[in-house]
Amino acid sequence: MGDFLKRLFEGAGGDQQASANDVPKDPFSTNLDDNGKRLEELFLFPLNDALKFRELTTQSGQRVKVLFVTGAADTDKISDYVIKPLLNSETEGKQGLTDEIMNHVLTISGTEKISDFQAAVLKLINGNTVILIDGEKEGIAVETAGFESRQVAEPTREIVIKGPKNAFVESNDINHSLIRRQVKDHRLVSETAMVGVESPQKISILYLDHIVDRELVKKVKDEIDQIDKAAILTLSELEELLEERPYSLIPSTLSTERPDRAASFLNEGHVVLLMDNSPDALIAPVTFWALFHTAEDQFLRWAYGNFARIIRTIALFLALLMPAIYVAVVTFHPELIPTDLLLAIAASRERVPFPTLLELLLMEITFEILREAGIRVPAPLGSTIGIVGALILGQAAVQANLVSPLLVVVIAITGLASFAIPDIGLSVMTRIIRFIFIAAAFFMGFVGIALAATAMLAYAASLKSFGVPFFAPLSPHMPSSRDLFLRPILKKQWLRPLSMRPRDAIRAKPKGRSGS
Repeated sequence: MGDFLKRLFEGAGGDQQASANDVPKDPFSTNLDDNGKRLEELFLFPLNDALKFRELTTQSGQRVKVLFVTGAADTDKISDYVIKPLLNSETEGKQGLTDEIMNHVLTISGTEKISDFQAAVLKLINGNTVILIDGEKEGIAVETAGFESRQVAEPTREIVIKGPKNAFVESNDINHSLIRRQVKDHRLVSETAMVGVESPQKISILYLDHIVDRELVKKVKDEIDQIDKAAILTLSELEELLEERPYSLIPSTLSTERPDRAASFLNEGHVVLLMDNSPDALIAPVTFWALFHTAEDQFLRWAYGNFARIIRTIALFLALLMPAIYVAVVTFHPELIPTDLLLAIAASRERVPFPTLLELLLMEITFEILREAGIRVPAPLGSTIGIVGALILGQAAVQANLVSPLLVVVIAITGLASFAIPDIGLSVMTRIIRFIFIAAAFFMGFVGIALAATAMLAYAASLKSFGVPFFAPLSPHMPSSRDLFLRPILKKQWLRPLSMRPRDAIRAKPKGRSGS
């Protein structure tokens, strides 16, 4: 059995290695027909009719072949900026046909010389047009990408009352434009990396060169270079592959669909990753405060923004601890409950046949099922199922003496509190850790809750995201503008958090009179 598995994995590894070298890096020949036929074979033509080509003859009698992949390239661009200029060109061949066509014939920006079939295939599948010239060992790749994409719309997950109303889409170019509209700085760098062996995808790595720590950029690029996977289709897959601890409940990157939020992270010294097919941006590194804050905190006035953070902090503790506290009080510490309330709880639970823990788990799992059902069903029915399902099931469960009325109130408040947590990663983490606290409370009461909280805080404090501690700059304490649980007024936020090791730690201080 062991020998069989060994041979199986060796065979799988060999196949993967072969697939990585499917496209040879053979140079072009000087024969146009041979080059065109070789590309047709690589794209399985005529079985695969995605590859389109047209052979042209210039005014001077030079044979040229134009190739592109339908659905990936913009045919209008090809017609206006490639085919028409070639048909009307009169090449002389004084400085080489390839250079002459690039410099004097093509009017579109974004041209590049290519000299082998691997580069040609990579350019074609990314929407470029390849021009092959008879008698030349080099071809020309022209940027004519025309992938279909939807229009910029409002955010659906990170909704704000006051602030910009645009969100990322599935087009990398459009997402670049949305960020550059926010960050109008010539030092905003965009580097390109490729991931995926069989289906290579382009990853854009964005950062502000005068702010970001160079070691952070190197670490992110090294992590991307080490990824060895056949195909990575979205940033969600890349996010898991970049995590240092993929089994951890605590996220080490942050996903946002708001360009203004990505821009604010860039100004703090973070790295932003963009990718085609993904309507969001990936932020690295991440701290607890990045998960806890929202884009709206800075758009609201100081008092309003801090009030929202206070409510969010209370919601976080309620979502984590309220069911566990209920179990601990009812099971181990009934003396903490006022006598009248204790008698009322005892009377309401008199006919309930289940123990407290089973009763609580029944309601928690039912609420989680309702939450998932509300997400998966068609949009017009989602809110209806959530409201009607919760009301009917809660009322029916109480009337059938399956649960006590107080427990329904506890679960309802816990569910509402979990919806107030802004980041999806932090919200899901809270929902899972809540069951750990419930188990600890059932076995040891408040002592179990305290031990579980201590273990959780110790574990979170030990985590690092690309070298940055999870609770920095609070723990370990480092100088910053103290934008943590509460934020200071904008005039006092002149220092970037030194936990990010920014090259320029000082923001420009505002001119004018100082506020108090």
